[in-house]
Amino acid sequence: MIRLDGIEVRFGDFTALKDINIHVKEGEFYTFLGPSGCGKTTTLRTITGFIEPVKGTVTVKGKDLTHVPVEKRNIGMVFQNYALFPSMSVYENIAFGMRVKKVNKTDIDRRVKEMAAKVDLTDQQLGRKVAELSGGQQQRVAIARALVNNPEIICLDEPLSNLDAKLRVQLRGELKEMQRKFGITTVYVTHDQEEALTLSDCIAVFNKGFIEQIGTPNEIYSASKTEFVCNFIGDINKLSPVTVAKINSQTGRSLNPEAATYIRLERIHVNEPHVQGRAVLPAKVIGAEYFGLYIKYLLDLEGQTLKCIDKNDGRQYLKSGDQVEVAIDPADLMVY
Repeated sequence: MIRLDGIEVRFGDFTALKDINIHVKEGEFYTFLGPSGCGKTTTLRTITGFIEPVKGTVTVKGKDLTHVPVEKRNIGMVFQNYALFPSMSVYENIAFGMRVKKVNKTDIDRRVKEMAAKVDLTDQQLGRKVAELSGGQQQRVAIARALVNNPEIICLDEPLSNLDAKLRVQLRGELKEMQRKFGITTVYVTHDQEEALTLSDCIAVFNKGFIEQIGTPNEIYSASKTEFVCNFIGDINKLSPVTVAKINSQTGRSLNPEAATYIRLERIHVNEPHVQGRAVLPAKVIGAEYFGLYIKYLLDLEGQTLKCIDKNDGRQYLKSGDQVEVAIDPADLMVY
């Protein structure tokens, strides 16, 4: 539905985006993920028309929108700070765009109330000032305002970043449910890896104006294509050359001990029955963090500190100083 082909964006002598190629399918929840300053918001603003590229094309449903102004693109936008009018009522904020377009009052009233109901805003809340609402309610107002004009696409720029952690998790689920309900093509910007993994159908990982990898959450996490993606997504262990050499000797593999070799925390198996093809190495517990569902252990493996996650089955709780066996399957390693 949305295609970016060969997009390049410059600000003076600085190249903010270089050769960006993206295809967002209709109805997809597509996330741009990366650290601050990597180009994800610039790419979003190029789609919406706030930024015009010096090279490349922006196409929606086969129509070239590269030089089409913002107001003619039929794309809804939710900004990081919501960009609501605090002195106006919730009703007036949602109706604002339709009033600018001179939609008749009857249609405005019907559409505002229909959209408010869809995002769980009550009639009482419609009459309140935006400044009186909680952060979560303000987010719903911003989404309602973006969707009330029936856009083909909605773009959200870090819409949860100003909320506290508990509310972020709650609204994450609500946001995904709303997207499913509306079936609208959604482009989402975030620096939060967990947010990207839980919400997205597809993720593009940005770094310094380039795209490092595009894939499903599972592909990005389990089969990271570059060392940057491997380190940026989730928690990870980097294995020492000595450990890699021992894995080789036990499994018959020929991994390069000097290569950058990583393994996810949950792929390290502690005190499990021996399985063919896995290397088994002695280690010592040097710390533990209890999370309820799981326990994160710190292990000393011949001078190297490894982190691992053990499912909390209520039967095994290891203490500092305990000697353990660590099993590693070479198939779980990511090597660069």
